[in-house]
Amino acid sequence: MSAFSRVAGSRRLAASTFKSAATYASVDGLRKTPLFDMNVSMGGKMVEFGGWAMPVTYGGKEGGIMHTHLHTRASAGLFDVSHMVPVRIHGKDRATFMEKVLVADIQELPENMGTLSLIPNEQGGLIDDCIVTNAGDHLYLVINAGHEDKDLVHIQKYMAEFKAKGGDVSLEVVEGGGLLALQGPKAVDVMTRLCPDVDFSKIKFMSGHKMKVGGFECFVTRSGYTGEDGFEMGVKREDTVALASMLLEQPEVLAVGLGARDSLRLEAGLCLYGNDLDDTTTPSEAVLVWTIGARRKQEGGFVGSDKILGQIKDKSATRKRVGFTSTGPSAREGSPIFTKEGEKVGNVTSGVVSPCLKQPIGMAYVGKGFAKAGTELLVEIRGKKQPLTVTKMPFTTANYFRG
Repeated sequence: MSAFSRVAGSRRLAASTFKSAATYASVDGLRKTPLFDMNVSMGGKMVEFGGWAMPVTYGGKEGGIMHTHLHTRASAGLFDVSHMVPVRIHGKDRATFMEKVLVADIQELPENMGTLSLIPNEQGGLIDDCIVTNAGDHLYLVINAGHEDKDLVHIQKYMAEFKAKGGDVSLEVVEGGGLLALQGPKAVDVMTRLCPDVDFSKIKFMSGHKMKVGGFECFVTRSGYTGEDGFEMGVKREDTVALASMLLEQPEVLAVGLGARDSLRLEAGLCLYGNDLDDTTTPSEAVLVWTIGARRKQEGGFVGSDKILGQIKDKSATRKRVGFTSTGPSAREGSPIFTKEGEKVGNVTSGVVSPCLKQPIGMAYVGKGFAKAGTELLVEIRGKKQPLTVTKMPFTTANYFRG
């Protein structure tokens, strides 16, 4: 059976998260990844996401959300994430500058290691979340799809001020390339087969390295968005289809769309910008204070640090991001949350029926007095109030490789 015929089915997603490309005059109005034609040929149901035409599911019985989600948890799933935006930061003062616009401790980030970080605004809200890696002679930053107009404008504003004071730093957007994510417990078996000269027992979680994958030059990070062990591979545009085809020819691998990517990340307790994070959300509210380096908490100096560090110190955040389980239909973004006495105390930001737990799960923001695990609340779905229980995240066990 060919790799193309082994992928794909379809299940309904929250309309607030993805928009069908059919609602647009033409998919020609959307940006396309190097795998667009390949995705279509595999029966990909193309939707709009961040201004890109992306596959939400694939065709056939095996391409739906449930099957591809469970396959990724058990074996290996391949995701086209070429809509993400890689950026290289150059110059001898790059680390000093990036500590102005990120909350991470960039100065102490070891070579070839990466970390999740946040891009705050002047009010302490979050412009974006991102991954930053110390790639040796530059910093490698990956920001969210469709965020160039806000993230890069913000970074370049502060870069211009930094350079005007004599700082040596520059920014290079890596445009047009491919970015593939291979996720799941058997992803390392596939990579070992295709990279026989690499000892993956020595490749740490969140580390990034240049290597050949099946003969193709790639920048590979051991990271992902599913809660599983996995790898993200940056590859030249002209090599993307060939590399994806080679990966799909491996017996462990199925192509997976955005639908299962969303349910996988939600089970893993990972935020989706635009749903669970936005320009008004602070790190304390989002329970992401751990992304702020210890030295950075002491010294500050990043955009919005007075607000962010002040809120950490005086514990003044009035709401918190929480996980929850519920009964009945799955709660969706915007669903209001109430106490049993009828007081509104929050809103759902993400929700799905967990393929692994076989019950509705989600994330929400609630008043901090209602954020303790085990708190019983009610969520309104289609005019009816259903029981909701605040719970710890992740919902499923994280399986990141720790060495």
